[in-house]
Amino acid sequence: MKKFIRTAMTALTLGLSANAMANDSVGWPEKADLKFGFIKLTDMAPLAVAYEKGFFEEEGLFVTLEAQANWKVLLDRVIDGQLDGAHMLAGQPLGATIGYGTEAHIITAFSMDLNGNGITVSNAVWEEMKKNIPEKDGKPVHPIKADALKPVVEKYRAEGKPFNMGMVFPVSTHNYELRYWLAAGGLNPGYYAPHKGDTSGQLQADVLLSVTPPPQMPATLEAGTIYGYCVGEPWNQQAVFKGIGVPVITDYEIWRNNPEKVFGVSKGWADKYPNTHIRVVKAMIRAAKWLDENDNANRPEAVKILSQPNYVGADYDVIANSMTGTFEYEKGDVREVPDFNVFFRYNATYPYYSDAIWYLTQMRRWGQISDTKPDSWYMDVAKKVYRPDIYAQAAKALIAEGKIPADQFPDFASEDGFKPPQKGFIDNITYDGRKPNDYLAKFPIGLKEGDAL
Repeated sequence: MKKFIRTAMTALTLGLSANAMANDSVGWPEKADLKFGFIKLTDMAPLAVAYEKGFFEEEGLFVTLEAQANWKVLLDRVIDGQLDGAHMLAGQPLGATIGYGTEAHIITAFSMDLNGNGITVSNAVWEEMKKNIPEKDGKPVHPIKADALKPVVEKYRAEGKPFNMGMVFPVSTHNYELRYWLAAGGLNPGYYAPHKGDTSGQLQADVLLSVTPPPQMPATLEAGTIYGYCVGEPWNQQAVFKGIGVPVITDYEIWRNNPEKVFGVSKGWADKYPNTHIRVVKAMIRAAKWLDENDNANRPEAVKILSQPNYVGADYDVIANSMTGTFEYEKGDVREVPDFNVFFRYNATYPYYSDAIWYLTQMRRWGQISDTKPDSWYMDVAKKVYRPDIYAQAAKALIAEGKIPADQFPDFASEDGFKPPQKGFIDNITYDGRKPNDYLAKFPIGLKEGDAL
């Protein structure tokens, strides 16, 4: 009976899709049955929404979404073809393509979101940090810089206790954001030296960073194995709800409107199934727009979707705490952060070369890229991995179909893939993606042009 229902539904949907695609400039999908992977984080939302709202099916695609154990497993399964694509850390396609860790040519034509992370510390660390933070109206003044953490780290070290913190993966945004925040406060988060066989990232470190999968962060903090972590939602708010830790800063405050996750596929897969790829991107653009439209009016429905066990599986209230435009720091200290999660606004879905280059600068800054590279190398890698040309094909098809107005996308005739020089960083350093080596030279802590470990 189930097989009959599936067959009937497939035939019906194919019929609807055929009608829709008859007036579509994109060719028929070369592969219709697809399996995509994700990690249980709220920023996988474009995948869940594209599935639940029928956007994939309207493109003639029959998608299965499958949670993965960790980021390494997810990447490996995309590389070996068990997954057709996946919700990825923005650094993963870049790291894989340049051969840091598992080597494979991975590309992205879709940026999944902006912002969405936070840094949380244990209650004990927070009590010590609070002594170094000014207050206004009885509440800590935000943003809270790592300057307030530095005396705590120094005290632990004087007592012979290494100060351990968690992040989710060596090429994760979380790793680079945590390092950025620490270094801006005068704390060295340590270096990698892959050419010497040292991939710990703890050389010369004041704070020792190690990998913990996102859903395990709160329990690891509670066990005392780490004193803090950087992770995506809902795992910062989970610490608040459990009463085991305090989020001290969001990544929005570290780098305003920073790129976070991407949708990644292997270059071989993209070459083999170009129409399928464009259609996947079309569906996900529509999902991202749905998530942000009407001033986030659809977010409560999105939270209900994400709270299902097959997606994020956290309680509705935990996910809603950040997903609906607020963020709770210390228990009871709820503040308005309307852009904590951004999925479509500010051209969030567009794969900017300058975003890719920022990640590469941080890989170089902390030694994952061992040697000095010319500015041209950063440009070449960005253009190899980030594919705005594919994105533009998907967007233009949506414009032609009347689904999204042209003025809600970049001007493709003039867009060159580089954002104007960006401010909004916690250390007030301006980032210009066209000048990566000049950018690296501005940091007091970190490798610069000509440096080697």
